[in-house]
Amino acid sequence: MSEPKKLRLGGMALRNGLLVHGPEHWAAAVRRSDGTIGVASGAKPRLRGAVTDVPGVRGVVRLAEAMAVIPMVKRGLPEARLPWQDATVGGAVAVAAVGGAALRRRLKGPGGEAAITLLSVLPSLVALRGGDLAAYHGVEHKAIGAYEQDADDARDATKEHDRCGSHLMAPLIAANLAGTTLLRRVMARPSPAANAAVQLASVGAAVEVFAWSERNSDSALARLLRKPGHEIQRLVGTREPTPEQLAVGQAALDEILRVEGAHSQSA
Repeated sequence: MSEPKKLRLGGMALRNGLLVHGPEHWAAAVRRSDGTIGVASGAKPRLRGAVTDVPGVRGVVRLAEAMAVIPMVKRGLPEARLPWQDATVGGAVAVAAVGGAALRRRLKGPGGEAAITLLSVLPSLVALRGGDLAAYHGVEHKAIGAYEQDADDARDATKEHDRCGSHLMAPLIAANLAGTTLLRRVMARPSPAANAAVQLASVGAAVEVFAWSERNSDSALARLLRKPGHEIQRLVGTREPTPEQLAVGQAALDEILRVEGAHSQSA
């Protein structure tokens, strides 16, 4: 009998655990304050129809579906702490918003847009530098990587992964910079709706680049496109997790495989 096909899994690191996305379900596990592991799972909301196959739109749809899972996780597992549930991160968000508005008034042209785009990354960097978020990001990659590679021990898997969202960063910044520059050539004072449309279009373009890189993973261009993401993961995005943190990741992995009707390949 042939081996069952591997599930395509994604995830999101939490401050005290891991959220894993399967094709039809989500599963999360966290380390509670008393040291025990809490686990929850459920069906994912899915948008059906032709729009989910339209290039540039399908990526935005899938990201929206992933965000819609977050309230479900909080209801099923109230102890889960989201990446932005931190006062320092909240302060960084405020600084980025105020700083971006100030830069937009003072700086014009591509240089100003580039500075605003880079400033928008600040909250993510602050979130990863504090607490256990970077370690649980490493847990995400190791748990999923071990499953995909049939590894017996997640500790042997790398803490970097080719499908990490960090690989969206470079194409997203490039698309956003190109889009906002073009918009300001067309409109002297772009409306909030126009700016929002550029943001959505940038996300859609970045996801298409991400998907192309995965389909053509052996090409030199795909390796080049993934290089910034791997460096982000290596330098700031991930940290080697402890055995206790890996145990939380294994609990989330086991739960997603259970609810998806698959079987764990790891010990």
